[in-house]
Amino acid sequence: MSNLQAILFDLDNTLLDRTQTFQAFTDLFASTYFAHLSSTTELCELIIERDQDGYKDKHQLFNELLEELPWRERPTASELMDFYMAEYVNNAVLMEQAKETLALVREAGYLTGLITNGRNEVQYGKIDRLGIRDAFDVILVSEEAGIKKPDPAIFKMAVERLGVDTQACLFIGDHPINDIEAAAKLGMKTIWIQVNQPWQEELATTPTHSIKHLGELRDLFSTL
Repeated sequence: MSNLQAILFDLDNTLLDRTQTFQAFTDLFASTYFAHLSSTTELCELIIERDQDGYKDKHQLFNELLEELPWRERPTASELMDFYMAEYVNNAVLMEQAKETLALVREAGYLTGLITNGRNEVQYGKIDRLGIRDAFDVILVSEEAGIKKPDPAIFKMAVERLGVDTQACLFIGDHPINDIEAAAKLGMKTIWIQVNQPWQEELATTPTHSIKHLGELRDLFSTL
């Protein structure tokens, strides 16, 4: 990968520890709405399960929870969405070694990009809460782009803004389809960070490298 010019990242479960972030939000949600319960452990586990690692639409999630949870005073769906929009961002947690990794990439002279699916308000809110907006030359959120991963157009848009060819890019992400397969189809090198999404053996591509922690990237950079 000696021609590498740019390194692009996914956000959730790559730079943002989405598991810890949603757990913290769920704990706050439970303490706010279910203080009347002696224990909220099972309730929190149910919410996390229903959330499907962030891939369930939040309107659908909260409508389901309104039907399933033991509310003392049942709120409206819009109230729950407002609570989510206000508090989820405030619980954003960086993945271990995230800032050190971004600094390393900068020091090595690579251009940097971030491509993430989601709403502008939530995704930019998390980025700012984590204090990493200035670490990137290009940031693309699917809502503003009008397209989302794994659509190749959002990758091409980011690469064009960086002013490089796709073959000169490395993409780092956790989702086998949305991140790794999508980027690889455009000729990008890829690093799959193994978090919650299992690899799907039927995929035609394989990642250039696989890691379990961002700290492993330091050793890989010597081979880029």
